[in-house]
Amino acid sequence: MKIIVCGKGGSGKSTVSVMLSKALVKKGYRVLLIDADESNLGLHRLLGVEAPQVILDSLGGKKGLRERKKDPLTGERKELFKENLAWEDLGKTCVMESAGVSLAAMGKIHEAGEGCACPIGHLSRDIFSKLQVGNKDMVIIDTAAGIEHFGRDFSSHADVIVGILDPSYESLLLSEKISAMAGKQGYDVGFALNRIDPETEGFLRERTTGLEVVATIARNDMIFHAGLEGKPVTVTDPGIDMLCEWIEGKKGGLRK
Repeated sequence: MKIIVCGKGGSGKSTVSVMLSKALVKKGYRVLLIDADESNLGLHRLLGVEAPQVILDSLGGKKGLRERKKDPLTGERKELFKENLAWEDLGKTCVMESAGVSLAAMGKIHEAGEGCACPIGHLSRDIFSKLQVGNKDMVIIDTAAGIEHFGRDFSSHADVIVGILDPSYESLLLSEKISAMAGKQGYDVGFALNRIDPETEGFLRERTTGLEVVATIARNDMIFHAGLEGKPVTVTDPGIDMLCEWIEGKKGGLRK
């Protein structure tokens, strides 16, 4: 299955993605976690591995990517990756593994003035759409903050969309937007309430009646401090198990 994790910046997408990846490994799945956020510099630390070589950099950066996509004889656009792309085709230096979870990073903004993140978005969609997955494979893509991935049509290549909703008004508004946009494409979205205590859960439950809330992840100081200090997330939460169960129940896709 292919899983998109989305939400506003700071909602905990990366932390939940790491916890979800580890939980799925324990269930016997082979997991590839894709960092598709050009501004996220610490996902590998949450997983507890060295940062892999960025795939865009391995292709020669933005300039190299443009050149590789152009046929040298005809000048026409060519496909950079084959259909049914295997995980191993991403390159040994571009994938790091920890406790059964493989991590790959699409691209990063390295310097001021280097240009927009559009090439990273195109590369992410190209790879995500062509990655071959078996019955016991899970590909989790940790997207950039916001809803640009809907504009790039990532969702048409996903089996499951998970929205992360933290206790903030902005997150509520964005989650409603995510649900509406996915609905127009014929998809459901399962939302996980993150960093929740009993008081905020009641407040959010009253205001998310139009959303499919499938899991609640409690506020945890150990998780908070791991993220603050750039250390691996080593604890879990019953809400992650709920999220796994919902995902497994959606095998076959979310098309209505």
